Amino acid sequence: MQIAMIGLGRMGANMAQRLLRGGHEVVGFDPAADARTALEQKGAATAASLEQLVSKLKAPRVIWLMVPAGAITDSTITSLMPLLAGGDSIIDGGNSNYRDTLRRAAAALKLKINYVDSGTSGGVWGLAEGYSLMIGGDEAVVERLRPIFETLAPAPDRGWGRVGAVGSGHFTKMVHNGIEYGLMQAYAEGFSILQHKSEFKLDLHQIAEIWRYGSVVRSWLLDLTSNALQKNPTLQGIAPYVVDSGEGRWTVAEAIELDVPAPVITLSLLERLRSRDSDSFTDKLLSAMRNQFGGHAIKKE
Repeated sequence: MQIAMIGLGRMGANMAQRLLRGGHEVVGFDPAADARTALEQKGAATAASLEQLVSKLKAPRVIWLMVPAGAITDSTITSLMPLLAGGDSIIDGGNSNYRDTLRRAAAALKLKINYVDSGTSGGVWGLAEGYSLMIGGDEAVVERLRPIFETLAPAPDRGWGRVGAVGSGHFTKMVHNGIEYGLMQAYAEGFSILQHKSEFKLDLHQIAEIWRYGSVVRSWLLDLTSNALQKNPTLQGIAPYVVDSGEGRWTVAEAIELDVPAPVITLSLLERLRSRDSDSFTDKLLSAMRNQFGGHAIKKE
Protein backbone atom coordinates (compact mmCIF):
# COMPACT_ATOMS: atom_id res chain seq x y z
CA MET A 1 0.00 0.00 0.00
CA GLN A 2 0.94 3.64 -0.22
CA ILE A 3 1.02 5.49 3.09
CA ALA A 4 2.18 8.86 4.37
CA MET A 5 3.98 9.11 7.71
CA ILE A 6 3.76 12.49 9.43
CA GLY A 7 6.30 12.78 12.23
CA LEU A 8 9.73 11.23 11.67
CA GLY A 9 11.03 11.12 15.21
CA ARG A 10 12.33 7.93 16.80
CA MET A 11 9.02 6.10 16.54
CA GLY A 12 7.75 7.52 13.26
CA ALA A 13 11.03 7.05 11.39
CA ASN A 14 11.37 3.46 12.56
CA MET A 15 7.76 2.67 11.65
CA ALA A 16 8.32 4.14 8.20
CA GLN A 17 11.38 1.91 7.77
CA ARG A 18 9.45 -1.18 8.84
CA LEU A 19 6.74 -0.34 6.30
CA LEU A 20 9.38 0.09 3.60
CA ARG A 21 10.88 -3.29 4.45
CA GLY A 22 7.40 -4.77 4.14
CA GLY A 23 7.09 -3.54 0.56
CA HIS A 24 4.89 -0.50 1.13
CA GLU A 25 5.41 2.85 -0.56
CA VAL A 26 6.09 5.49 2.10
CA VAL A 27 6.01 9.27 1.78
CA GLY A 28 7.32 11.00 4.90
CA PHE A 29 6.91 14.48 6.30
CA ASP A 30 8.61 16.19 9.22
CA PRO A 31 9.35 19.88 9.77
CA ALA A 32 13.01 18.95 10.34
CA ALA A 33 14.91 18.66 7.05
CA ASP A 34 17.47 16.30 8.64
CA ALA A 35 14.71 13.83 9.53
CA ARG A 36 13.40 13.89 5.96
CA THR A 37 16.89 13.37 4.53
CA ALA A 38 17.52 10.41 6.84
CA LEU A 39 14.33 8.71 5.67
CA GLU A 40 15.10 9.41 2.01
CA GLN A 41 18.37 7.53 2.50
CA LYS A 42 16.30 4.52 3.59
CA GLY A 43 14.39 4.56 0.30
CA ALA A 44 11.29 6.62 1.08
CA ALA A 45 9.96 9.69 -0.68
CA THR A 46 9.48 12.81 1.44
CA ALA A 47 7.70 16.13 1.27
CA ALA A 48 8.64 19.55 2.61
CA SER A 49 5.03 20.54 3.43
CA LEU A 50 1.67 18.97 4.11
CA GLU A 51 0.39 20.27 0.78
CA GLN A 52 3.26 18.62 -1.06
CA LEU A 53 2.75 15.43 0.95
CA VAL A 54 -0.92 15.11 0.00
CA SER A 55 -0.16 15.87 -3.66
CA LYS A 56 2.15 12.84 -3.78
CA LEU A 57 -0.54 10.44 -2.57
CA LYS A 58 -3.03 8.51 -4.68
CA ALA A 59 -6.69 8.54 -3.65
CA PRO A 60 -7.97 7.19 -1.37
CA ARG A 61 -5.12 8.52 0.73
CA VAL A 62 -3.83 6.92 3.94
CA ILE A 63 -1.99 9.13 6.42
CA TRP A 64 -0.43 7.98 9.67
CA LEU A 65 0.19 10.63 12.34
CA MET A 66 3.09 9.99 14.72
CA VAL A 67 3.32 13.35 16.46
CA PRO A 68 3.11 14.41 20.13
CA ALA A 69 -0.35 14.24 21.69
CA GLY A 70 -2.32 17.39 22.33
CA ALA A 71 -1.89 20.72 20.57
CA ILE A 72 0.53 19.45 17.91
CA THR A 73 -1.84 16.66 16.88
CA ASP A 74 -4.73 19.14 16.76
CA SER A 75 -2.85 21.69 14.67
CA THR A 76 -1.62 19.00 12.26
CA ILE A 77 -5.13 17.64 11.74
CA THR A 78 -6.57 21.15 11.36
CA SER A 79 -4.04 21.86 8.59
CA LEU A 80 -4.51 18.47 6.98
CA MET A 81 -8.31 18.24 6.82
CA PRO A 82 -8.87 20.83 4.03
CA LEU A 83 -6.33 19.00 1.85
CA LEU A 84 -8.13 15.65 2.05
CA ALA A 85 -11.29 14.26 0.46
CA GLY A 86 -14.04 11.85 1.38
CA GLY A 87 -12.78 8.28 1.62
CA ASP A 88 -9.29 9.28 2.77
CA SER A 89 -8.08 7.84 6.08
CA ILE A 90 -6.20 9.37 9.00
CA ILE A 91 -4.58 7.02 11.51
CA ASP A 92 -3.49 8.62 14.78
CA GLY A 93 -0.76 6.39 16.18
CA GLY A 94 0.32 8.73 18.98
CA ASN A 95 -0.65 8.69 22.64
CA SER A 96 -3.72 10.89 22.26
CA ASN A 97 -6.33 11.10 24.98
CA TYR A 98 -9.27 9.03 23.76
CA ARG A 99 -11.67 11.93 24.43
CA ASP A 100 -9.66 14.08 21.99
CA THR A 101 -9.83 11.19 19.53
CA LEU A 102 -13.63 11.09 19.73
CA ARG A 103 -13.78 14.84 19.06
CA ARG A 104 -11.42 14.64 16.09
CA ALA A 105 -13.22 11.62 14.64
CA ALA A 106 -16.54 13.48 14.79
CA ALA A 107 -15.01 16.39 12.85
CA ALA A 108 -13.55 13.99 10.27
CA LEU A 109 -16.89 12.22 9.86
CA LYS A 110 -18.52 15.47 8.74
CA LEU A 111 -16.06 15.51 5.83
CA LYS A 112 -16.51 11.76 5.22
CA ILE A 113 -12.86 11.21 6.17
CA ASN A 114 -12.14 7.94 7.97
CA TYR A 115 -10.53 8.31 11.38
CA VAL A 116 -8.70 5.42 13.02
CA ASP A 117 -6.88 5.47 16.34
CA SER A 118 -3.99 3.08 16.89
CA GLY A 119 -2.51 2.84 20.35
CA THR A 120 1.09 1.95 19.55
CA SER A 121 3.58 0.24 21.85
CA GLY A 122 7.09 -0.93 21.05
CA GLY A 123 9.34 2.06 21.58
CA VAL A 124 12.79 2.07 20.04
CA TRP A 125 12.68 -1.74 19.70
CA GLY A 126 9.70 -1.70 17.36
CA LEU A 127 11.71 -1.58 14.14
CA ALA A 128 13.27 -4.96 14.86
CA GLU A 129 10.60 -6.59 17.04
CA GLY A 130 7.40 -5.08 15.64
CA TYR A 131 4.77 -2.90 17.30
CA SER A 132 1.81 -3.80 19.46
CA LEU A 133 -1.18 -2.06 17.88
CA MET A 134 -4.51 -1.48 19.65
CA ILE A 135 -6.82 -0.20 16.94
CA GLY A 136 -10.14 1.60 17.12
CA GLY A 137 -12.29 2.48 14.13
CA ASP A 138 -14.87 1.35 11.63
CA GLU A 139 -14.49 -2.37 11.02
CA ALA A 140 -14.52 -2.13 7.22
CA VAL A 141 -11.94 0.67 7.23
CA VAL A 142 -9.62 -1.22 9.56
CA GLU A 143 -9.94 -4.31 7.39
CA ARG A 144 -9.00 -2.29 4.30
CA LEU A 145 -5.90 -1.04 6.14
CA ARG A 146 -4.98 -4.54 7.35
CA PRO A 147 -1.75 -4.82 5.26
CA ILE A 148 -0.31 -1.82 7.09
CA PHE A 149 -1.09 -3.21 10.54
CA GLU A 150 0.16 -6.68 9.63
CA THR A 151 3.50 -5.21 8.54
CA LEU A 152 3.98 -3.04 11.62
CA ALA A 153 2.97 -5.78 14.07
CA PRO A 154 5.38 -8.46 15.35
CA ALA A 155 3.64 -10.93 13.00
CA PRO A 156 0.64 -10.69 10.66
CA ASP A 157 -1.49 -12.79 13.00
CA ARG A 158 -0.48 -11.49 16.42
CA GLY A 159 0.36 -8.34 18.35
CA TRP A 160 -2.37 -6.25 16.75
CA GLY A 161 -6.12 -6.10 16.50
CA ARG A 162 -9.22 -3.95 16.21
CA VAL A 163 -10.43 -3.61 19.80
CA GLY A 164 -13.59 -1.65 19.02
CA ALA A 165 -15.06 1.57 17.67
CA VAL A 166 -13.06 4.76 17.22
CA GLY A 167 -11.56 5.92 20.51
CA SER A 168 -11.21 2.42 21.91
CA GLY A 169 -7.66 2.04 20.61
CA HIS A 170 -6.35 5.03 22.50
CA PHE A 171 -8.42 4.10 25.56
CA THR A 172 -6.84 0.64 25.58
CA LYS A 173 -3.33 2.09 25.13
CA MET A 174 -3.99 4.49 28.01
CA VAL A 175 -4.75 1.60 30.36
CA HIS A 176 -1.77 -0.34 28.93
CA ASN A 177 0.51 2.53 29.97
CA GLY A 178 -1.10 2.74 33.40
CA ILE A 179 -0.31 -0.95 33.92
CA GLU A 180 3.22 -0.25 32.71
CA TYR A 181 3.62 2.36 35.48
CA GLY A 182 2.71 -0.22 38.12
CA LEU A 183 4.99 -2.94 36.73
CA MET A 184 7.95 -0.59 36.48
CA GLN A 185 7.43 0.65 40.04
CA ALA A 186 7.32 -2.92 41.40
CA TYR A 187 10.55 -3.88 39.63
CA ALA A 188 12.28 -0.68 40.77
CA GLU A 189 11.27 -1.19 44.41
CA GLY A 190 12.26 -4.85 44.41
CA PHE A 191 15.71 -4.23 42.98
CA SER A 192 16.18 -1.35 45.43
CA ILE A 193 15.55 -3.74 48.33
CA LEU A 194 18.14 -6.13 46.89
CA GLN A 195 20.63 -3.29 46.43
CA HIS A 196 20.23 -2.07 50.02
CA LYS A 197 21.06 -5.53 51.48
CA SER A 198 24.73 -4.61 51.28
CA GLU A 199 26.14 -7.52 53.32
CA PHE A 200 25.14 -10.00 50.61
CA LYS A 201 26.89 -7.98 47.86
CA LEU A 202 24.21 -9.04 45.39
CA ASP A 203 24.84 -8.74 41.66
CA LEU A 204 21.60 -7.18 40.43
CA HIS A 205 22.30 -7.91 36.78
CA GLN A 206 22.90 -11.58 37.61
CA ILE A 207 19.61 -11.75 39.51
CA ALA A 208 17.74 -10.09 36.65
CA GLU A 209 19.21 -12.68 34.28
CA ILE A 210 18.15 -15.53 36.55
CA TRP A 211 14.61 -14.17 36.77
CA ARG A 212 14.37 -13.77 33.00
CA TYR A 213 14.11 -17.55 32.52
CA GLY A 214 11.43 -19.66 34.18
CA SER A 215 10.48 -17.06 36.81
CA VAL A 216 6.87 -15.95 37.21
CA VAL A 217 8.06 -12.31 37.09
CA ARG A 218 9.80 -12.64 33.72
CA SER A 219 8.77 -10.02 31.14
CA TRP A 220 10.10 -7.72 28.44
CA LEU A 221 10.41 -4.97 31.06
CA LEU A 222 12.65 -7.30 33.06
CA ASP A 223 14.72 -7.92 29.91
CA LEU A 224 15.20 -4.16 29.58
CA THR A 225 15.98 -3.84 33.29
CA SER A 226 18.70 -6.46 32.87
CA ASN A 227 20.14 -4.53 29.92
CA ALA A 228 20.24 -1.33 31.98
CA LEU A 229 21.92 -3.03 34.96
CA GLN A 230 24.51 -4.67 32.72
CA LYS A 231 25.50 -1.33 31.18
CA ASN A 232 25.40 0.66 34.43
CA PRO A 233 25.22 -1.56 37.55
CA THR A 234 25.18 1.36 40.00
CA LEU A 235 23.06 3.63 37.77
CA GLN A 236 25.79 6.24 38.01
CA GLY A 237 24.93 9.59 36.48
CA ILE A 238 21.17 8.98 36.43
CA ALA A 239 19.12 11.52 38.39
CA PRO A 240 16.26 10.15 40.54
CA TYR A 241 13.74 12.10 38.49
CA VAL A 242 10.99 10.22 36.64
CA VAL A 243 8.89 11.89 33.96
CA ASP A 244 5.33 10.90 33.11
CA SER A 245 3.88 11.45 29.67
CA GLY A 246 0.24 11.72 30.69
CA GLU A 247 -1.30 8.30 30.15
CA GLY A 248 -0.89 7.26 33.80
CA ARG A 249 -2.73 10.38 34.94
CA TRP A 250 -5.53 9.71 32.45
CA THR A 251 -5.79 6.10 33.62
CA VAL A 252 -6.10 7.14 37.27
CA ALA A 253 -8.69 9.80 36.41
CA GLU A 254 -10.70 7.27 34.40
CA ALA A 255 -10.53 4.74 37.25
CA ILE A 256 -11.94 7.33 39.65
CA GLU A 257 -14.70 8.26 37.19
CA LEU A 258 -15.63 4.59 36.74
CA ASP A 259 -15.42 3.85 40.51
CA VAL A 260 -12.71 1.27 39.87
CA PRO A 261 -10.12 0.95 42.66
CA ALA A 262 -6.63 1.14 41.14
CA PRO A 263 -4.27 1.69 44.10
CA VAL A 264 -1.12 0.26 42.50
CA ILE A 265 -1.33 2.36 39.33
CA THR A 266 -2.31 5.43 41.36
CA LEU A 267 0.60 5.04 43.78
CA SER A 268 3.07 4.46 40.95
CA LEU A 269 1.96 7.77 39.42
CA LEU A 270 2.34 9.55 42.77
CA GLU A 271 5.84 8.11 43.14
CA ARG A 272 6.80 9.66 39.82
CA LEU A 273 5.50 13.02 40.98
CA ARG A 274 7.39 12.63 44.26
CA SER A 275 10.65 11.94 42.40
CA ARG A 276 10.59 15.49 41.04
CA ASP A 277 10.38 17.23 44.41
CA SER A 278 14.02 17.85 45.24
CA ASP A 279 13.09 20.30 48.00
CA SER A 280 10.08 18.57 49.56
CA PHE A 281 8.01 20.91 51.73
CA THR A 282 5.92 17.86 52.70
CA ASP A 283 8.89 16.03 54.21
CA LYS A 284 10.18 19.17 55.94
CA LEU A 285 6.79 19.69 57.56
CA LEU A 286 6.62 16.04 58.65
CA SER A 287 9.99 16.46 60.36
CA ALA A 288 8.83 19.69 62.01
CA MET A 289 5.64 18.01 63.33
CA ARG A 290 7.64 15.14 64.86
CA ASN A 291 9.80 17.72 66.62
CA GLN A 292 6.73 19.55 67.91
CA PHE A 293 4.91 16.59 69.43
CA GLY A 294 7.83 14.41 70.49
CA GLY A 295 10.88 16.60 70.62
CA HIS A 296 12.50 14.45 67.91
CA ALA A 297 15.68 15.82 66.37
CA ILE A 298 15.50 17.67 63.05
CA LYS A 299 18.17 16.94 60.49
CA LYS A 300 19.56 20.24 59.20
CA GLU A 301 20.26 20.90 55.52
